[in-house]
Amino acid sequence: MTISKFKDLPNLGFGIGGRPEHFKELIDSSPNIDWLEVISENFLIEGRKSTYYLEQLCEKYTVIPHGVSLSIGSTDPMKPEYLKMLKGLIDKMNPPWFSDHLCWTSHSGHNMHNLLPLPYTEETAQYIIEKIKQLQDMMERPFILENVSSYLEFESSMMTEWDFINMIIEGADCGVLLDVNNVYVSSQNHNFDPMDFIHAMPKERVVQYHIAGHTHKGPYLFDTHGAPICDEVWELFTKTVPLFGDVPVLIERDEDIPSLDDMVNELDYARKLYHESKATVATPSA
Repeated sequence: MTISKFKDLPNLGFGIGGRPEHFKELIDSSPNIDWLEVISENFLIEGRKSTYYLEQLCEKYTVIPHGVSLSIGSTDPMKPEYLKMLKGLIDKMNPPWFSDHLCWTSHSGHNMHNLLPLPYTEETAQYIIEKIKQLQDMMERPFILENVSSYLEFESSMMTEWDFINMIIEGADCGVLLDVNNVYVSSQNHNFDPMDFIHAMPKERVVQYHIAGHTHKGPYLFDTHGAPICDEVWELFTKTVPLFGDVPVLIERDEDIPSLDDMVNELDYARKLYHESKATVATPSA
């Protein structure tokens, strides 16, 4: 995969995270939703009811598998059985790309069930680069890496998070899933300008956006995906959109799941802001 090929990936439009609470309605109705993203791990085992729904969803929408257990930054090797199941799922779904998080979630075989931050060092980056190369070779399609929210930082870090991300995606030749909410949450928790992060992202490799809600926990923000998107994240989103090409947008919600109508209303607002933000970019004269 080369940079030029990332430009050739489709702009899927405006989507939501597909959650079981909405599966039947998504199949039976025709909401104003262009595409879906689902948690890969929920569909790895054949024969479950979830796989029955997935087949129907894939017939109606483009569905992207989004993982939470790859643990690309862990010192543990990637699990062959997990990779085999993920390969089977991806081959069945035939998505234009697949994604997971730049983090670690396991150690010595124990899953922490959290997306944990990494030390921003060249050694860590090179270790992850080699893992991603193996992963993309096996899955035979582009891998998109998402930035995570964080609450603590390693004293051993030698660079900024955005420089760390750039080193990895260039070295591994993968794409970026730019989570605008995660940028905002981390910027408030670690006292940096979120636009420094946004401006540092390579325009040719940003393949997808996430936007979501978070929760105030007194001295820090917590990335719950359990609340409506706040004004500050919407504002950051409108500043981000003009800086990149036509990038598909997805709204995530993982707690306090609202009705599908409410999700569509929020997505419609994202669509409106996206197009208004694009319109603010001056068209070069002929």
